[in-house]
Amino acid sequence: MDDFFADLNEKQREAAMAPDGPLLIVAGAGSGKTKTLTARLIFLITKRRVPPERILAITFTNKAADEMKRRVADALARAGMAGADPFVSTFHAFGAWVLRREAGMFGRTNGFTIFDADDVARVIKHILKNRGIDPKKMSSAQTGRLFGKIKNEFLSFGAPLGTSDDALTWELFSDYERYLEINNGFDFDDLIYKVVLAWHQDPAVAARYQSRFSHVLIDEYQDTNPAQHALCALVARTHGNITAVGDDAQAIYGFRFSDFRNFLNFEKTWSGARIILLEQNYRSTQNIVAAASGVIARNQFQKKKTLWTGNNEGAPVRVVEHADEFDQAEYIVETALLRARAGARVGILYRTNAQSRALEQMLLEKNIPYALFGALTFYERKEVKDILAALRVAANPNDQISGERLDKTFPKKITRPLREALAACTPDTAPADLIKLFLKSTQYMDVLKKEFPNYADRYENITELIYFAEQFSSLSEFLEKVTLASPLDGAPRKTQEEKSAAHIHLMTIHLAKGLEFDDVQVAGVSEGLMPHQRSLLRADDLEEERRLMYVAMTRARQTLSLHFYQIPSRFLYELPPERVVFEGDAARTVPGRTRDLDDEERYIEYD
Repeated sequence: MDDFFADLNEKQREAAMAPDGPLLIVAGAGSGKTKTLTARLIFLITKRRVPPERILAITFTNKAADEMKRRVADALARAGMAGADPFVSTFHAFGAWVLRREAGMFGRTNGFTIFDADDVARVIKHILKNRGIDPKKMSSAQTGRLFGKIKNEFLSFGAPLGTSDDALTWELFSDYERYLEINNGFDFDDLIYKVVLAWHQDPAVAARYQSRFSHVLIDEYQDTNPAQHALCALVARTHGNITAVGDDAQAIYGFRFSDFRNFLNFEKTWSGARIILLEQNYRSTQNIVAAASGVIARNQFQKKKTLWTGNNEGAPVRVVEHADEFDQAEYIVETALLRARAGARVGILYRTNAQSRALEQMLLEKNIPYALFGALTFYERKEVKDILAALRVAANPNDQISGERLDKTFPKKITRPLREALAACTPDTAPADLIKLFLKSTQYMDVLKKEFPNYADRYENITELIYFAEQFSSLSEFLEKVTLASPLDGAPRKTQEEKSAAHIHLMTIHLAKGLEFDDVQVAGVSEGLMPHQRSLLRADDLEEERRLMYVAMTRARQTLSLHFYQIPSRFLYELPPERVVFEGDAARTVPGRTRDLDDEERYIEYD
């Protein structure tokens, strides 16, 4: 076990073995954040002898939680402590676990349904229609965004929302909350909001969880929103043994109501907090680290750190100009193919999903295999949602939204006996058996074959769902797992294997956070795309765009290329010139000539 800690560098070891009390680990990109947080968890169990069940470790994604569980289990097995399991969970899975125990406080049973984004949109449309509100004047998307603001920012009822009619919005919110209660449901945001609300309303309830967990560890703390911040503060209030790890330079989720000031103000929230900086980057070359550091240094609001690496200097960062997005796509695809053929894992990153169109078109034309992240996820596919609707009705007969989906998909002669069969199932009925009951009762495979040319692919998806369901004996546990799945979790088996085997990966920069690639090609580093035009009016938004640029650059291990057309991004001017080589469009057509970023000709349009 001591070998495990010997593998840490000095600062990682200091963080892992820090004394009790509030601790903030400021972990620069590629500095071994997960390794350090895992080491601290293992240290608490093996050296401090903290009972594993009294440790709560919270992450943002299932992938991160599963990775931490695996590392901890391996380390504890080597220490002769196999089976000692700390509570490692995502924020929302932890919230669901609490609400299964406290659902009665909100008029629900512990068999409640967790409504996903599609369900919420349908509920809001019902509410707007019942109120006679023109959807053109107040859309379900706008209303849902306001409800998300209320819950994620933990706003008091009646607080200003900045709309033209706040009073009406709060009335709609009340309608929405009543609808959820009638349907024995919570939405995704409730898994944090309602927990914090319960703990505020009844300190005795909060005390049960405060006494259960003596140590709390939080991953990616810079991404917490006010409600998540409140949850962390409440559960660790009595003992103050909270360890938060993250990097304010990678705070890029403001659009999800995340507030990186929670990270910057950690010492104000927790007096006497210890701060430890992890500044050694193990991922990237010197040129990549220096180039990314040069960009992020321009931000005013941050915890200053000096990122460095012992890796080799590597190739300069390439800045490549193109005539248009199609020229850019062709060049990126050809370059990515060369890298992939050489054995490199390539990440093609972009600011918005719309930018993938030209890239995908070029990959398809050249018949190059690739993996696309952020498209329709496995659990959003029609055949999967139809099956899950039936399972949700079996688990929660009050779920009108899922019932309506069944009614719209099948005629009454099918839904009536299906509902009767579902109602006859016991709580012990296995999820896989319920899926087979649904398929048989509805003759669903025949329905798919009649309606869809790609029915064979849909058959495969159903087979995958059954395979995954067979790993669960509890219906509520299965439904919770699939509802809380993130875009990066992918399908239960097949899609993940296909994506892992691919050499070229396409995704937005937001989805790339936490990942790394041998070669990174960043598309569209143009003014108006990155930074996005919507961010140009507020200094805070512009700083978040710069953090987004930093995240994109620090995904690269060996080589990094930044591509633009039309007006170059202001961030390209912030790159240290000694770390960059510029390859202008003119340099590829006129030998010996290279335009710099300030060339006035690029701002002139010719007829």
